[in-house]
Amino acid sequence: MDKKKNTFTTNSLLSIDLPLKIGLGVILGLALLLILLQLFSNALLAGLSFIVLAAFIGLAYYSFRSLIQQTNKYLYDLSFRADRGQQEALINIPIGILLYRDDEARTIEWINPKLQNYFGKEDLIGISLTKINPQLTKLTQAPPKQTDQQVITIKGAHFQAFIQTNLRVIYLLDITTYLQMQQQYEDGRIAIGQIFLDNYDELTQTMADRDRSNLNNYLTNKLNDWANLHQMFIKRVNDDRFLAVAYVKNLQQIEAEGFKILDTVRQDTSQQNFPLTLSIGFAYGQANLAQIASESQKNLDLALGRGGDQVVVRKGEAPAHFYGGNTNPMEKRTRVRARMISQALRELFNHVDQLYVMGHQNADMDSLGACLGIHRIAQMNDKPCSIVIDPTHVHTDIQRLLNLIAADENLKDDVFTPQQALEQAGDHDMLVLVDVSKPSLSMSPKLCKRLADRTVIIDHHRRGEEFPANPILAYIEPYASSASELVTEMLEYQPQSKQSLSKLEATALLAGISVDTHSFTMRAGTRTFDAASYLRSMGADGTEIQNLLKENIDSYLQRNQLIAAVEMLTPHIAICAGAEQQIYDPVVAAQAADTLLSLSHIEASFVITKSQEDLVRISARSLGNFNVQLIMEEMGGGGHLSNAATQISGATIAQVHQKLIAIIQKKVEDKK
Repeated sequence: MDKKKNTFTTNSLLSIDLPLKIGLGVILGLALLLILLQLFSNALLAGLSFIVLAAFIGLAYYSFRSLIQQTNKYLYDLSFRADRGQQEALINIPIGILLYRDDEARTIEWINPKLQNYFGKEDLIGISLTKINPQLTKLTQAPPKQTDQQVITIKGAHFQAFIQTNLRVIYLLDITTYLQMQQQYEDGRIAIGQIFLDNYDELTQTMADRDRSNLNNYLTNKLNDWANLHQMFIKRVNDDRFLAVAYVKNLQQIEAEGFKILDTVRQDTSQQNFPLTLSIGFAYGQANLAQIASESQKNLDLALGRGGDQVVVRKGEAPAHFYGGNTNPMEKRTRVRARMISQALRELFNHVDQLYVMGHQNADMDSLGACLGIHRIAQMNDKPCSIVIDPTHVHTDIQRLLNLIAADENLKDDVFTPQQALEQAGDHDMLVLVDVSKPSLSMSPKLCKRLADRTVIIDHHRRGEEFPANPILAYIEPYASSASELVTEMLEYQPQSKQSLSKLEATALLAGISVDTHSFTMRAGTRTFDAASYLRSMGADGTEIQNLLKENIDSYLQRNQLIAAVEMLTPHIAICAGAEQQIYDPVVAAQAADTLLSLSHIEASFVITKSQEDLVRISARSLGNFNVQLIMEEMGGGGHLSNAATQISGATIAQVHQKLIAIIQKKVEDKK
């Protein structure tokens, strides 16, 4: 540095650039030439001019030299301060800096004191980045676009990492405080919950005043104690409804516990012979409190649509989380809702030109029977109705029923393919979905999209997240045995002056109920038998039902082949997987799952088969102690607590089998 200073301070005019030298030399030469010329005319004046020129040159030389020395001194001081500042910055900058070698281990070459403070006296020079944090090694190997900003954790502190792979430098900015502030903000956000007493009205109708008062006191005290335990505000706003306000942090704690309040209320009230269940919808994540309240109501509706006795929690637009739902929904003893839906449907008929009714893909007896029931309701209200079904992919029982329909003068012209319905659907037509609420699983998703604003849903499956955005009427009752049961009850409230069910329609509806209840042995309540009795009075033929449901030899052999491959995942859970290259009818797989439940000690069964070349299907059944619906939902499907299914494309049976086992094992462990 001293040598550089001497070079600066000893610079003279001789050290200036050549162009400037030439310019100054020309000016000086011209001045001397003028003086020489003046010498011939006036020697005295020429001498005086020479003295002035010499003085000017001397003054300019001194001034220019002084300017160069001052400039060089300033530049030296500035350079020294910059170098010193760089050194001080590397040592004292509040950002961790790390240099590493370009070897396989990414050996550390140097770190600054700021980063060393997090490790105390531990020597880091010469060790691999992996020993500090394996994520650092991965970041140095990643493409530059992925290494711009990454958050890692070292010694309990959180850092934002900036990596210059070309210089092999890692900059680590401590953002622990900011993350803590962000977490405090997230924890302090407001969550709004709606709590509904599922069957409060029906229970209290026949209760004595004293018993009703005791039940209300129990509910109020139990929910208040639960709210106080988790620092929530709770307020009863109606006989069967509570409003809850909580911090997100406390709500997450309740989620981690699995909303034990559901089990507590159910068990306590059952012991008092007044079995009561709760349905809860929580929402958070939006800035607008009114929007949060609206979303919480939607989540409560979803919980009720899934059968009640469960909780739905959703953050913003993220997927919903489900808790509870481990009991079958209680059957409603009154038919008030069925009568209201039936009347509402009649009123809707007055505003449409044409009706289309359809069920789910791979139609079964329940969906087609319900379609025939809606067709009859439309005729009783003088509205044309078309049944939408794809006749190319149906099981033998459906084919037999379609053959009977084709021979019926009243029905044969009203059966349309999905393509025909899509071409004819108009702006003033209405679609009725039966036995399904997911448009993607319907007979024609395109028709659902075409008539999305004029859709009615009648279903007995638990509602999933996929649901039409704005159905004009939704009748979802998970307690019901079948869609045919719901439609049959609606038929009883239609105009009696019109021709009622034909023998074929009544037989199809009763066959649908029979199939979904396994001949009235499962999920059959008192209203199920009432509906069956009504259908029998309308001429439903039991012998014809047996003929429709007869199984052919090939299906029987395929079903036995599946059952022969059974494996017991636990002492009570059975899994069957079909051959990788063999295509099975979905009905055969469902029948195999049902048959497994009839075997000793089996409480849940899963049958995995290929229903198409690139489509794997799972049929899941249980006796009610194991919730197969939640498992199927995790795999993209849905259904009932005891009857569910899913379809997976682009996967092999082995892959689906492995994934299913992992999910079941996790559910079994969580249940323990």
